[in-house]
Amino acid sequence: MRFKNRSVIVTGGSKGIGAGCVRVFCSEGALVANLDIDTAAGDALATELNEAGPGRVITIGCDVRDHEQIRAAIEQTVGEFGRLDCIINNAGAHPPATTIDDTSVDDVQSLMQMNFVSTFAGCKYAVPHLRKTRGSIVNVSSMTAVLGQKRSSAYASTKAAQLGLTKALAVELGHEGIRVNAVLPSNVDTPLMREWADTLDDPATALKRVSELQVFGRMASPEEIGRVCLFLASDDASFVTGQGIEAEGGASLDY
Repeated sequence: MRFKNRSVIVTGGSKGIGAGCVRVFCSEGALVANLDIDTAAGDALATELNEAGPGRVITIGCDVRDHEQIRAAIEQTVGEFGRLDCIINNAGAHPPATTIDDTSVDDVQSLMQMNFVSTFAGCKYAVPHLRKTRGSIVNVSSMTAVLGQKRSSAYASTKAAQLGLTKALAVELGHEGIRVNAVLPSNVDTPLMREWADTLDDPATALKRVSELQVFGRMASPEEIGRVCLFLASDDASFVTGQGIEAEGGASLDY
């Protein structure tokens, strides 16, 4: 098992990509803390996975828009597991498709708090513990960070900020043995994706269109992205840092 008895935090791990990460790490023997505002869904997932093992999952209520809650949840995790080997900053939101004319500055600030400041805070409060284990950070960004997305200027900007933070911290923390990487998914079949589609005129057509953007003609599963995160957190990626891994099913090809 690739993460046996090592501790990982996943923010927003109750559903979507986060739940995929929780499932994958638990299957590899990890001690997983799911930091999520949706504790009911988190507890249900933990019950399911703890029965199957071989890892262990706990749920900690946390609103990542409040950096003090992130700090407290990280300390609670270390108190429970005795160590921290990785944090996966996954929690985030994708607002309805909106033009820049209809996007207020307050909207941007709120989304930046949710998607980027929470990632910064997760890194900041995890680093003192990761120094002790020479652990790693994985930030879940998006292909919109490098390709953009129509009527999603605010969202794409927050994801680009995550990628910039990833590279800056890789330089800053590398001499301490802490690796920092990002995963840039394209289209993943998650509740968030379906909520986004529901904001459009024809959700079914939109989902079909985004599925066909990948050369495989489908979206990724959350577990497929979770396995990329596992690779980056594991010793298999011991010489990989500062990278934005484009887990995009060939979506950026053939233009």
